[in-house]
Amino acid sequence: MNLFDFNLTLPITDPTWVFFLVLIIILFAPMILGRLHIPHIIGMILAGVLIGEHGFHVLDRDSSFELFGKVGLYYIMFLAGLEMDMEDFKKNRTKSVVFGWLTFLIPMALGIWSSMSMLGYGFLTAVLLASMYASHTLIAYPIISRYGLSRLRSVNITIGGTAVTVTLALIILAVIGGMFKGTVDGWFWVFLVAKVAFLGFLIVFFFPRIGRWFFRKYDDSVMQFVFVLAMVFLGGGLMEFVGMEGILGAFLAGLVLNRLIPHVSPLMNRLEFVGNALFIPYFLIGVGMIIDVRSLFTGDEALKVAIVMTVVATFSKWLAAWITQKIYRMQSNERSMIFGLSNAQAAATLAAVLIGHEIIMENGERLLNDDVLNGTVVMILFTCVISSLVTERSARRFALDENVQAEEEAKQINKEQILIPVANPETIEDLVNLALVIKDAKQKNALVALNVINDNNSSEKKEQQGKRNLEKAAMIAAAADVPVTMVSRYDLNIASGIIHTIKEYEATDVVIGLHRKANIVDSFFGHLAESLLKGTHREVMIAKFLMPVNTLRRINIAVPPKAEYESGFSKWVEHFCRMGSILGCRVHFFANERTLMRLQQLVKKRHAGTPTEFSILEEWEDLLLLTGQVNYDHLLVVVSARRGSISYDTSFERLPAQLGKYFSNNSLIIIYPDQFGEPQEIVSFSDPRGHNESQHYEKVGKWFYKWLKKN
Repeated sequence: MNLFDFNLTLPITDPTWVFFLVLIIILFAPMILGRLHIPHIIGMILAGVLIGEHGFHVLDRDSSFELFGKVGLYYIMFLAGLEMDMEDFKKNRTKSVVFGWLTFLIPMALGIWSSMSMLGYGFLTAVLLASMYASHTLIAYPIISRYGLSRLRSVNITIGGTAVTVTLALIILAVIGGMFKGTVDGWFWVFLVAKVAFLGFLIVFFFPRIGRWFFRKYDDSVMQFVFVLAMVFLGGGLMEFVGMEGILGAFLAGLVLNRLIPHVSPLMNRLEFVGNALFIPYFLIGVGMIIDVRSLFTGDEALKVAIVMTVVATFSKWLAAWITQKIYRMQSNERSMIFGLSNAQAAATLAAVLIGHEIIMENGERLLNDDVLNGTVVMILFTCVISSLVTERSARRFALDENVQAEEEAKQINKEQILIPVANPETIEDLVNLALVIKDAKQKNALVALNVINDNNSSEKKEQQGKRNLEKAAMIAAAADVPVTMVSRYDLNIASGIIHTIKEYEATDVVIGLHRKANIVDSFFGHLAESLLKGTHREVMIAKFLMPVNTLRRINIAVPPKAEYESGFSKWVEHFCRMGSILGCRVHFFANERTLMRLQQLVKKRHAGTPTEFSILEEWEDLLLLTGQVNYDHLLVVVSARRGSISYDTSFERLPAQLGKYFSNNSLIIIYPDQFGEPQEIVSFSDPRGHNESQHYEKVGKWFYKWLKKN
């Protein structure tokens, strides 16, 4: 027997070679089409056309394409819900609903008219055909993810509108399908509404609670990834169980898990990576394999149907985007983005045409004949091509505008460098995750992990443990696609090593874990934190987390009087507003009336997108007043001050005892604001008695800054 005997027969059915060819397409399509400035999504679809049974028939559209294709379709809808900026969506929900109805009603009206007058179809066929125009699939959404534009207003409006129009289109599909089963009566509508409402409540109410419980209980990355996928398919399966399309369940799962999976988290990076690398390309190739280009040349009627369907679907979606732009006075590029995302027909369209093709009417004809079936797949090809090209061009424009703005902002923003001492293996993950959610996303190489080895008490075992701690910190951050500088150094003591590293690496912030009391006479913060605060004027966060950062539901911040006059005031406000925005949780400030006024001004000016609340806290001396406001799944942030600073008060001496007594079962951060740098801008305002104190404290702040520079 010849060892090199190889018999190649088409189509290829061996699973090894099938998977190899798919991977080759996924690998080379972006390379080849990137040189031609064509979105690689089109390459995936065209590759499917070429290798499918209507092309060179290299592969059959077997069960693997059906399985992975469905996973990819669910993944697209899931990521669309997961990456949506919920606060921005709430602000634009009216626009989303308006666009959703426009992108449903306009294609329905034009579709019914064109199908009956130009193609000569009956009313039911025209309605089902029009519902196919009304629905759309976010085929081009991976382009948005690649450019990092998922938080744009136009993107959120389109995603919200997608949920509206797909739901309405699928209801029409369910009704028409039910009519030919003889089940459409009053009870049909009652049961349909009841099942969908109950299932929606089930997903929205229980999924977040199950997810929060799981993330608190299990921190293994593989288990978390599998759990999220299970929730996505549970949502899709339940939606199919009640007679709707599973893509709605996947989209709802993404929405409700949105707050539990921060955009900068390792889990989010893993979800995007697996979807964009495997499942979504598999789906796109599978869509291409359905398309029969030769059907255009088999008869005049098939060509006519394909042209009418493609033109009506494309024009109606453009018209809906144009009217939305005019109503809300949006930019032309926002209209292009809305049109590009909403033009592609795939998921619900395929479901509708396949179901309609299987329905046999009383006269023996199919509800949707072969011409409509072939016209549909041709329409899918052209609308996906148009959608990808328009979205790519619009995304490039937005990205260029953002890059210009980022360069201008970078000139004004000081370099940020967050130092994370990693002594305790149990706190490393929480400290790194905290640093990830407070760091500026525009800053690169902004994290430094530090292991300090005591000269007087060093051993090979401790050195190895320190090395493992650094590697663990780097792996956690790398999973979120954030590089970490690892530093290991010898010094006389830990505090001295941290202080020297701050100076050498120009660290602007320090994040450390809260000291665990060794005995009854030990201090609350420990000698390390006390020495560190004396040795640096940089911002220091001392953190204790009793649950993962992503499962926190609210951030409560206790702010002392005169905190607004500290140099680092706006900096820590920005950090926690950024944290609240990423985690999707509300930031609640507690301070006296004068400080709250300054906080409100600053938040309104720079962090308007963060959900915030403001409450009066007159008695700073007794934090017992906050115990009713801070629940077990809240984060309490106490803004303290170094001795001798403007906002320092003698009541801070009692702070450790109060925190240990009242908040021992809460996640906690004690922050010491930055005392280094020019004093922050002071906004003048008068107190209720008419006294203006801003000028006085501005002078004090400048004097204190000069004193620090000298000493």
